[in-house]
Amino acid sequence: MNDLSAFPITQKWPAQHPDRLQLYSLPTPNGVKASIMLEETGLPYEPHLVSFEKNDQTSPAFLSLNPNNKIPAILDPNGPGGQPLALFESGAILIYLAEKTGQFLPADPAQRYETLQWLMFQMGGVGPMFGQLGFFHKFAGKDYEDKRPRDRYVSESKRLLNVLNQRMTGRTWLMGDDYTVADIATWPWVRNLVGFYGAGDLVGFQDFPELKRVLETFEARPAVQRGLNIPARS
Repeated sequence: MNDLSAFPITQKWPAQHPDRLQLYSLPTPNGVKASIMLEETGLPYEPHLVSFEKNDQTSPAFLSLNPNNKIPAILDPNGPGGQPLALFESGAILIYLAEKTGQFLPADPAQRYETLQWLMFQMGGVGPMFGQLGFFHKFAGKDYEDKRPRDRYVSESKRLLNVLNQRMTGRTWLMGDDYTVADIATWPWVRNLVGFYGAGDLVGFQDFPELKRVLETFEARPAVQRGLNIPARS
């Protein structure tokens, strides 16, 4: 078992089970990517809540692991070569956990790169655009008199939803019959857009029947149901 005491983050969030992968997160669309992946793979892990209300994400302890002050982040005591590995960026975490466990990322090279293509589509498009739309629709941006920024993100979100809807026609998951990291990355954001952000009517979600179907299938997975509430909010 590797000693994690050299990592300052463990001083703020002590590891009760230092032999397990440590997850530092919050149940947001990006955060639950990691917890859902961990629940799906069955890897033993210990979750720690990073409270934005307490500005935990800007604490020296958290910044020592992720200088970009975003969740999720992980500390794996059993990383490559048996050495501890600290990692941030949800997409990188998904790829790492997939390769560590041999799950949810195809072994076939062509299928693997196609899966990563859709993962990057979420990271570079779906997440940033839906997040901005949420800001301008639900949070402080909703009070801006100038609606052009909001409308720009509405238009782009609709375009991305249409891309996804076309992709899902005739498919169970983004890669067909196989559930992958691309799904674990994408569907929490679609769920958040129409749920927490309340932007379903704004983007015309009813016009994307394939997405509604897949989202319901995703939400019904037991590991997803568990992961959506990890770490538990205090």
